[in-house]
Amino acid sequence: MTLTYDAILSAAARLKGHIERTPCRPSRTLSEITGAEVWVKFENLQFTAAYKERGALNMLLSLGENARKRGVIAASAGNHSQGLAYHAARLGVPATIVMPRTTPFMKVRQTRAFGADVVLEGDSFDEASTHALQLCEDRDLVYVHPFNDLEVMAGQGTVALEMLEDVPDLEVLPVPIGGGGLIAGVATAAKHLKPDISIIGVEPAMYPSFTAKMRGVRGGAQIGGSTIAEGIAVKVVGEATYAIARPLIDEVLLIEEPFFESAISLYCTVEKTVAEGAGAASLAALLAYPEKFRGKKCGLILTGGNIDTRLLASVLTRELVRDQRLVSLRIIGDDRPGLLATVSRVIGDTGANIVEVAHNRLALDVPAKGAEFDIMIETRDAEHTQEVIAALRQAGYPPRTA
Repeated sequence: MTLTYDAILSAAARLKGHIERTPCRPSRTLSEITGAEVWVKFENLQFTAAYKERGALNMLLSLGENARKRGVIAASAGNHSQGLAYHAARLGVPATIVMPRTTPFMKVRQTRAFGADVVLEGDSFDEASTHALQLCEDRDLVYVHPFNDLEVMAGQGTVALEMLEDVPDLEVLPVPIGGGGLIAGVATAAKHLKPDISIIGVEPAMYPSFTAKMRGVRGGAQIGGSTIAEGIAVKVVGEATYAIARPLIDEVLLIEEPFFESAISLYCTVEKTVAEGAGAASLAALLAYPEKFRGKKCGLILTGGNIDTRLLASVLTRELVRDQRLVSLRIIGDDRPGLLATVSRVIGDTGANIVEVAHNRLALDVPAKGAEFDIMIETRDAEHTQEVIAALRQAGYPPRTA
């Protein structure tokens, strides 16, 4: 099996008018933060909020009439399922989607809303995939693999065609790797158009499946854990995708969880756009390994924006804590009238905002005539937080960070 540039061109012709021609825009602020010249391809602007529509639709449009009547089935943690369900409904093709039980509720709900028959089975993509293959055989359906399929890879490769059409002088493309379909398609197209372009794979540190195969780790790497980048949390990379992508990849980087969170937060606060964990992986790579990208013209694919709203709120709040803009201070003082008012005035005079106050008189490590306050404050930045702490200390109320 091999993927050709002509196959990607054919996919682009099929997809034209059926999907969004998403913008690829420069980001001045992200460039200043990372030290690279950052261009962002906003694939979260697709109707189902992810690039996966491209491969799923290309596969559907390649099917014969008999196959379309029988219907299709797929296993997916989310975005492939939504893209397949949406376009299958548009084309009148029955679709069954098997999703792991751990799939975020929002993705399950949206997939059902697109008209697919959703089956929840297994605790991982691999378990869901096994069940989907069995159903495929039992019901005589057409299996649409989320990555290990040439038509799917060709569809994903159209992302690179558009990026290099918009920004021909891009120097490096950091690309998320789950099963490998995106990087196989993108690398094939990009290397054909610009042989000297650098293709860098990006994997969650908890799921280094491509890296393990690349390094010849016997029995595979130690894989597993709860990652915010669940869209690329795949235990075994595709055989076909690996064979196609490996010769075209310059390096693969492993990313720890805090960098995914910071990237999600930056997309939200800087670009005013929503990214899921896997969708923010390329930006996370720039944050984790700035020296590899500094001064280079980088094309980042924001691959998807399907993140649970509560998880997004948690990520944004955690980033405030990480930047010391949201800090909990513990203050122990005499339990006398006006103490809280005095402490509040000191904090207010520094320009900080009190978010929450917890008053504890019963803690045994506090004197019987004393009082303990946990005060959560919001500040401009870490330096401002230190100013607040210094002011409290000077007023006779030295805080401890809780």
